[in-house]
This record gives sequence, C-alpha cells and structure tokens, in this order.
Amino acid sequence: APIMADEKITAADTPGLEPSDERWRRILDGTAKIFWKLGIKSVTMDDVATRQGISKKTLYQYVTDKNDLVDRVLKHLSFCYKCDIDAVRAGKDQNAIDESYAITTTVAGQLQGIHPSVHFDLEKYHPVAFRNMVENKQREIHECITDNMARGIREGLYREDLNIPMIASIYIARFDMVFDGELFPPDKFNMHDVHWELFRYHVRGIASKKGLDYLEKKLTKERVHA
Repeated sequence: APIMADEKITAADTPGLEPSDERWRRILDGTAKIFWKLGIKSVTMDDVATRQGISKKTLYQYVTDKNDLVDRVLKHLSFCYKCDIDAVRAGKDQNAIDESYAITTTVAGQLQGIHPSVHFDLEKYHPVAFRNMVENKQREIHECITDNMARGIREGLYREDLNIPMIASIYIARFDMVFDGELFPPDKFNMHDVHWELFRYHVRGIASKKGLDYLEKKLTKERVHA
C-alpha cells in the first residue's frame, strides 16, 4: 500500500527518496503500477513519463536511467510492503496461525494483478536490483517465519520438535519457487492461488493436533465469509 500523504518520509526510510518529497513518492507509486500492469521490459522511460503526465526531464531529476528507476521502485515497494507486514504482526487478539493467515492475505493481495513477466524481466534485465530485492526479502521472511514458529510453539499450536532454522530456510526456498515461471507458468497457475497453497502446506506441516483443529475451523469460517 502506498505511504499516505500525511506520513513523514525520510531518505533513511526509503533509499533514494528525497526527504519529504511527495512528488517523488507519487512517481514511484505510479511507476510501480505501470510496471506491475504491463511488465518492465516493454515499458520505456517515455512511457513512464507520459502515463504519469510528467516530462522526462522531471523523471531524470530523480534517476539516471531505467535501471536506476527500477532499483528505486523495488526499494520503495519493499519499504511499503514491510510496513504492511509489520502492521499485521502488531495486531492484537491473534495467535500464531491468525498472524500467518493475515500475513498471507496481505502478501497475496500485494501479488494480485502483477504482470506474469515481471519476475522474468527483473531477473534477466535488472539482475543487481533483483538480487538486492530477493536478499532483502529473504531476511525479512526468515525473521518473520522464525518468530511465528517460536510463538506457535509457546501457544501449543505448533509441534514442539520443530527445527526452526531448517524449516525457515525450507519456507524461503519454497517461497522463491512460487516466482519460477518454468515451475509455475502463469497460463497454468495463478500466483495468488499458489501462495495460498504454500500457506496451507506450511501450517499443516508444523501444526500440532490443537493447531490443525484451529486451522480447519479458521479456514471453514473464512470460506463461509468469503
């Protein structure tokens, strides 16, 4: 979700973002929507400027070239997405399974509508920006999954014999596989649906009897209200 206009933005918060520069924030948000809808390779700097009603001169006040723009957009989105996840994790009146479900809902929403070529375009044409994004996301996922499993064990919802570091690494490997276009071609698999299957597969594998019972009741309840 985009940062709201009344929030204070600093360069430390979003690398490459000028302090309190709302115009640049709007350009980043708009560019992300263009990339996510159309893909990255096919979109030119002229397209980015024209679709947002700005001049290329304005765009080049902030970035040196398209690769720089892609890198800035990814950093901006990573910051926004992390804010969304942190807000979910800070929620009250939820257990470990509730938290995992809420995070999956948020992430699935973020992935909804992304052009199927985006992952391929990033990996092939912007490898440095892509690798930085992946490494940063892996660290965040590892921390989130590790904390969630420790919490679930304390609550009796997950098995006590879990090898947390190993399972966290396995989860990251599975999460990365979701974006593999050869394993999950977009004409056969919906990324949103694949991500939900990953959630169910993960929780069923680590849940205790108590956790499995809770998961089934929660999934049944959510289906009823869907």
